[in-house]
Amino acid sequence: MTASQRESQGGDLRREISRALVELMKETTGRGPGRARTYINENVIVTLLRDTMTKAERTLLDEDKDEAVRDLRRLFQGVLREQAIETVQRITGRKVLAFLSDHALDPDYAIETFILEPGLTNDGS
Repeated sequence: MTASQRESQGGDLRREISRALVELMKETTGRGPGRARTYINENVIVTLLRDTMTKAERTLLDEDKDEAVRDLRRLFQGVLREQAIETVQRITGRKVLAFLSDHALDPDYAIETFILEPGLTNDGS
């Protein structure tokens, strides 16, 4: 496989993961993030999400209820955990060993990190 073929395959994989996680959030919260970008480095996948808050969360934030928003986000992270892991395992064909999720309120970013079981890379090594 040439370098450009590997890059194309990796790009497709990154886009598929981004789209799937956006759809998962949309189905669960009623709205998906405004932007999503996935990065893959050997056994680590990181998806950076921007503009993730719902209108209700923004309203709470405007009323200085930061902790309420953080608590709500933690609850959703727990609910989405298994589905997110299953999604990444299905797309990559690799087992997820660990899943870490966090968010920032201002600016509005979230990060989903998946640690994968060591396996074959795109070049077969």
